Amino acid sequence: MENKVMAIEYSLKDGSTNEEIDNNVGGEPLEFIAGSGQIIPGLEKELIKLNVGDSTEVLVQPQDGYGEINEEAIQTLPREQFAGVELEEGMALYGTGENGETVQVKVNSFSDDEVTIDYNHPMAGKTLAFTVKILSLREATQEEIQTGVVGGLAAEDCGCSSGGCDTN
Repeated sequence: MENKVMAIEYSLKDGSTNEEIDNNVGGEPLEFIAGSGQIIPGLEKELIKLNVGDSTEVLVQPQDGYGEINEEAIQTLPREQFAGVELEEGMALYGTGENGETVQVKVNSFSDDEVTIDYNHPMAGKTLAFTVKILSLREATQEEIQTGVVGGLAAEDCGCSSGGCDTN
C-alpha cells in the first residue's frame, strides 16, 4: 500500500469523553501518502487494509497516536519571560524551538511569579476514536513521492511559464 494517495473523510472524537475534536465531513477530504508518516501510525495501520468506499471505526491508543504525556515536557518558568502577554489557562502560545522550528505550548497555570507551560502535543495521552470513509485511492506520482506533497500545482496553475517560475 506504500506510495498510494488516500483521500478520506473522517470525524474524530476523544475516546474517553466522546467529545468531537475534529472532522472534515462535507468538506475537503484529507489526502495523504500511505507509508510516508503523514498521519498517526495507529490510524494508518488500519486504513491501508481498506478499499475505496469502505468505512470503519478505529480506536487509536495514545502510544499509536500522539504519545503518552511526558511529564518532562511540563515546565515552570519565571513570569517575566511572558511580559506583555495576557495569559489565560489553557491558551496556546507559539515560540521557536532549539532548531528554529515553531513550537506550540499550552499554558497550564500561572501566578504573579511563575507560568507552568506544557510542550506535549494537545492530543498526547488521549485515546482517539476515528470514523473514516475511504473516498479515493490512487498511485502517488513521482513528484508526490519525492516531495511528500499530495497534488501540487501545474505550471499554468501557479502563473509560471514552461521556462520555470520567476521568484524575484
